[in-house]
Amino acid sequence: MQIEVKKGGPLTTIQDAGRHGYQQYGVVVGGAMDPVSLRIGNMLVQNPQGEGALEMTVSGPFLKVPAGLVFAITGADMGPKLGGKPVPLWKPVYVAKDTTLSFGFASKGARAYLTVAGGFDVPVVMNSKSTYLRAAMGGYKGRLLESGDLLTTGTLTPSQEALRDRLAARVRGNDAFAAAPWSIDCGYIFEDAPIHVTQGLQYDWFSAKGLETFLSSPYTISANSDRMGYRTDGPAIEIREKRDLISEPINLGAIQVPPDGKPIILMADRQTTGGYPKIGQVIQTDIPRLAQRLPGRIIHFEEVTIGEAEASYAHQEEYLEMLAAHIPEMEKRL
Repeated sequence: MQIEVKKGGPLTTIQDAGRHGYQQYGVVVGGAMDPVSLRIGNMLVQNPQGEGALEMTVSGPFLKVPAGLVFAITGADMGPKLGGKPVPLWKPVYVAKDTTLSFGFASKGARAYLTVAGGFDVPVVMNSKSTYLRAAMGGYKGRLLESGDLLTTGTLTPSQEALRDRLAARVRGNDAFAAAPWSIDCGYIFEDAPIHVTQGLQYDWFSAKGLETFLSSPYTISANSDRMGYRTDGPAIEIREKRDLISEPINLGAIQVPPDGKPIILMADRQTTGGYPKIGQVIQTDIPRLAQRLPGRIIHFEEVTIGEAEASYAHQEEYLEMLAAHIPEMEKRL
């Protein structure tokens, strides 16, 4: 089964759970900017949670999709339409006849994910299908999707075939698609709440005034932001004294403070090492919320303890485990 790209959109790539285990060789992890939306999208079409999907940024592509395709759209609301009719988000959808799937500009959030039953049949490079644009590696020919590209989908499992057949039975008349009568609630990733951080490795390098500035000032996500990192505009953070730092490994969500004092938040395509002092670390459960914020959005940082960060992560994983157990049961009752 093939999907034809009629128009690629401004930034559409294949991303999965990331390229883990190669940072010691200078290879970035990459992967989905919003891993929660990716995981839930894959659950909805009964793929492994880390399977590759189309990640769409700000706006999406224009695709010709074949009859029999089962897909789900999660993350940002880009007003998707199938055959000219609005397509619901956060639920499995069956395509009843060859038609077009189009996306507009995001009205909520920044990144949407299109998962398809069976996944996308692209080469696995270093155990990942993720696209790393700077190295022209992974995904579809190591690049953004372009007009004329043909995306082949993978083989369905018996369970996915059963899901397809149950959804097909819901098609009425000349409808272009059928969808499940329920959807998943994941509105928390769009909450306009502070970004929670723990203390960074060089937290004590900063003055009391600098720490107060960091935790009390608004920062605007700069237009000069990308999948590698979010630069911010706002008050400069004061350091106690200029000190040299030997480059050290960089984590997802690390907040570096360069010489200009404006924090940079390292995201999915972050470099493997860095030499700027790190004032904070975005907790893992707030990474999806951050990934769904566009340049121009104002953010505030709020410090939490490591224990609170761990509790938040445990709560998220419990929720996702619950979904992983219940979604197949709900789909069996379609």
